[in-house]
Amino acid sequence: MKTIKNGIAANPDRRKFLGTALLGSSALALAPHFAFANIPAVDKKVRIGIVGGRFGASFYFHEHPNCIVEAVSDLRADRRDRLMKVYACKKSYESLDKLLKDPKIEAVFIATPAPDHAAHVLASLNAGKHVLCAVPAAWTLEECYELREAVNRTGLTYMMAETSVYRQATISVKKFYKEGAFGKVFSAAAEYNHPGLEELYFEDGKATWRHGVPPMLYPTHCTSFLISVTGERLTQVTAMGWGDDSPLLQNNPYNNPFWNETAFFKTNKGTPFRVEVNWKGALREVERGEWRGDKMSFYMSEHGGGDSTLVWASNEIGKDDAGFKNKKSRVEKYDQPLWWKTDMLPAALRHGSGHDGSHSFITHEFIDAIVNNRDPEINIHESLAYTAPGIVAHKSALKGGESMNIPSFD
Repeated sequence: MKTIKNGIAANPDRRKFLGTALLGSSALALAPHFAFANIPAVDKKVRIGIVGGRFGASFYFHEHPNCIVEAVSDLRADRRDRLMKVYACKKSYESLDKLLKDPKIEAVFIATPAPDHAAHVLASLNAGKHVLCAVPAAWTLEECYELREAVNRTGLTYMMAETSVYRQATISVKKFYKEGAFGKVFSAAAEYNHPGLEELYFEDGKATWRHGVPPMLYPTHCTSFLISVTGERLTQVTAMGWGDDSPLLQNNPYNNPFWNETAFFKTNKGTPFRVEVNWKGALREVERGEWRGDKMSFYMSEHGGGDSTLVWASNEIGKDDAGFKNKKSRVEKYDQPLWWKTDMLPAALRHGSGHDGSHSFITHEFIDAIVNNRDPEINIHESLAYTAPGIVAHKSALKGGESMNIPSFD
């Protein structure tokens, strides 16, 4: 089996040389606005506030050459203390409302519970702050419309912190797609499995926001795998759910009967796209995607990181297991580059980070977009394109798989 690096078949004795020679140039070709030559092109410093002491503590704003962590906030004192320690910040606030009154803060990272995202983003935009928000962008279609209106009205930078967009394999897939390696992408699939999520349903004897949360209300780790690569929009869906009589699902605030949901989407280009979000069962804990083309297909590794698999169409004639002649596709290991080691990032951010290296990319993309007054890759339109299809898919599942149209937010 040959090994593929950056789309080039590499013999073992040439692999190291090719990897070293190509990583930098590939990074430049992949996303020019990411290319970073150690010295910031602009001296501007963005003063940011971090809100939410769990997920919010896993990013690297304090390391970015164009950023200063001005203040942090969480409702709990222990989490505020953790944020101050992580970001070497001496200023904290007991609430988002108080933080938003700080005139020094130009931008905020909202890492609060998912049902609060839309309200917290709206408050931040209305306070004149740029916003990076954890996923999903919204909980209802009504909130999707409200967010779009607020971003358009204020003209401020909004970005959603979707990790699947910046997984190392996804970055490679985006590069392959731009180069035309896939030919025509004729189908795709994605799965996000988080078994054992019920352990987070209650905390200190009280129900958390996760109690009974419908899987398809948290779809963006999957939907972004296709949308961020091809730019397609999901326009139609039929979905099904699975649940049981577990008392843990009873009396949840969402009236959700499902542990797991599977959605079958159709895109504006007619591409079929299967998405699974599963909370319970004999499951691999994974976030991964598959992209299938008439020239090449890419299968992320079963762990969602590390080496993946490429399948190339071939004219080589072989025989199937029944003895019939057929064209045999060529299967090759893809030796995954670590894009976070390249000049796609400032030198200080070139290290491993959460969700397969994505956190440092999200950090840089948000700050760089503000500094250079440009739209981030995951702008409001992309964010809602990832989020809204899941909201509609859950409605379809509640109606036994009824086919439903998905509104556009472009």
